[in-house]
Amino acid sequence: MLLLGIDTSSKTASAALFDTENEIFLAESSLYTQKTHSQVIMPMVKDLIEKTGKKVKDIEMIAVAKGPGSYTGLRIGIAGVKAMGFALNCKCCGVSTLEALAFNNIAYKGTICSVIKARGELVYACVFKSNGYELEQLMDEKIISCNELAEFLAYNGTEALLCGDGAADFFMTYRSSMLMIAPPQGRLQSACGVVLGSLSKEFVTAEELEVSYLQKVKAEKDLESTKNTKKEILS
Repeated sequence: MLLLGIDTSSKTASAALFDTENEIFLAESSLYTQKTHSQVIMPMVKDLIEKTGKKVKDIEMIAVAKGPGSYTGLRIGIAGVKAMGFALNCKCCGVSTLEALAFNNIAYKGTICSVIKARGELVYACVFKSNGYELEQLMDEKIISCNELAEFLAYNGTEALLCGDGAADFFMTYRSSMLMIAPPQGRLQSACGVVLGSLSKEFVTAEELEVSYLQKVKAEKDLESTKNTKKEILS
């Protein structure tokens, strides 16, 4: 079967086509861009399909990064996949961005720590143990301070490979012989990691596909702030 993977969770727009029967990536494309993902991702998918000699109707499954990450990027990616899912009547799968990052480095045997910038000193993070083929999650995905993450890794007591757009800053701040940083090709988000992460998951209908932000979006924060202000005024 032909599986399409998409990642728009960061500044990198990425798409990949995977042949599940032969376990081969037929094509992969990534672009680190300042443009809105709505301008980039669908033309990238179309180009990928054409270059492999396939047709859109050949796609039977779609996997997409569901977050955490850029609010706008995630909404664009999920919306695009939902639209394709409805149009093609194919199943979809949302894959954690943090898990997908770890799958980018699945060949590494040991502890893998995915770190994505959030705000200030906070990061989105998750820690996994890899045997070279599968991942075991060692902590819940969370938004956490860099100091708390450093403490968790120290208590874990093993070397850790850092990946994600927050990996370089974390590595420079907490320099240690127990920390390594993934090479550039495995450090940032990639649709290949999304595809690999989806292979062990249940696919759902396009309607059931959801985003996972791990924190409230700005609109929710503003609404909550307004409600709290009104309560203070009335009390």
